Amino acid sequence: MLNMLRKVWRRGRSLLPVEGFAFGRPLVLLQSDDWGRAGVRDQECWDELRALGINLGERIYDFYSLETAEDIAAIVSMLESHRDSTGRPACLEMNFILANVDFAKVSANNFQRIYLRTLIEGLPDGWKRPRLFEAYREGMSSGTLSPALHGMTHFCQQAVERHLQDPGERGLLLRNLWKAGVPYIHWRMPWIGFEYWDPEAGDERDFLTLAAQQSLIESAVEGFTRFFSNAPRSACAPGYRANSSTHHAWAKCGIQVAQNGPQRAMPPHFDGNGTLHLYRSMDFEPAVMPEFSLDACFRVAEECFARGLPAIVSIHSINFHSALRDFRSRTLGLLDEFLAALEAKHPDLLYLRDEDLYDLVDKGTMRSTQSAVRVPVTKRKFTPGSMASGWSA
Repeated sequence: MLNMLRKVWRRGRSLLPVEGFAFGRPLVLLQSDDWGRAGVRDQECWDELRALGINLGERIYDFYSLETAEDIAAIVSMLESHRDSTGRPACLEMNFILANVDFAKVSANNFQRIYLRTLIEGLPDGWKRPRLFEAYREGMSSGTLSPALHGMTHFCQQAVERHLQDPGERGLLLRNLWKAGVPYIHWRMPWIGFEYWDPEAGDERDFLTLAAQQSLIESAVEGFTRFFSNAPRSACAPGYRANSSTHHAWAKCGIQVAQNGPQRAMPPHFDGNGTLHLYRSMDFEPAVMPEFSLDACFRVAEECFARGLPAIVSIHSINFHSALRDFRSRTLGLLDEFLAALEAKHPDLLYLRDEDLYDLVDKGTMRSTQSAVRVPVTKRKFTPGSMASGWSA
């Protein structure tokens, strides 16, 4: 009964007008998750898992690997060819996972506990991605890449720890993957949850406590700051699983922008912590969406601009991978066409990072390559009818 009342209350709240921000120029943000997160290492690893009876290739995310320096260079080259009305290049906001499993150490300690290797310490043993970290930094120096916080790990450590020594099917799969240097394949093991969310902890306890989330986020922020030499200003929770505790912990660690998934069409707005919430407008995921439509993405972007809202593009890192299957070529071609069409139709278009949008809302201006750019910003109420569910492409 209590859960039913909660659902009714949430449904009622979702029908109320939302006070948010509208903008006087067309704004485009590219938000992308899962950077720095290891998957299936290479063809040798793929063959090893197949030999263990894991039937890889059933779904696209079996091909999730890890970006290469060549992938990053290709992204940077394409983005540099696109300039907004101030001359700034298009910029990809990359949400980073700051640690991978230290598979060798876990195995040496007989799977007693999880050990992590942070990005600053390098990739796990056996993983080779020459010049990858240098490619990240070169892209960020060019202004085409911008790092943001995703998390310490993508999976929920509490959930995984329950199965490290499980003699059953789950434990066997987990140990086989870790012996091969693969942290997980989520669709095959959804019980691992997401960093702040344990799906089997029980009703109302599925999110980790505030103290647990605060500890994880502090560690991730420290790892981010060490790796990028700057503290993060924007964050997106793994799997979009965030609650008030997540938002409170982010704000305490200096996060100014919270990225949310495209399931709810909402305008940018502040929460009680003073954090600006952004909601993705569309799924631009040609690698994983058989029904992907470039025309649908155009329509969503135009709807956003007509309402004075930013077009926030969601595009996960797998779309740019090439190590196991070349998703990169098609994605870059489609994204190139999408951005070129927006530029041609909207000569006053601006490419923003999350922190730029925060500055616009906070000050009415943002820094460009040469000077400050002023954009009209107004606060108004948005009704559910003006935020059509058809936003998600």
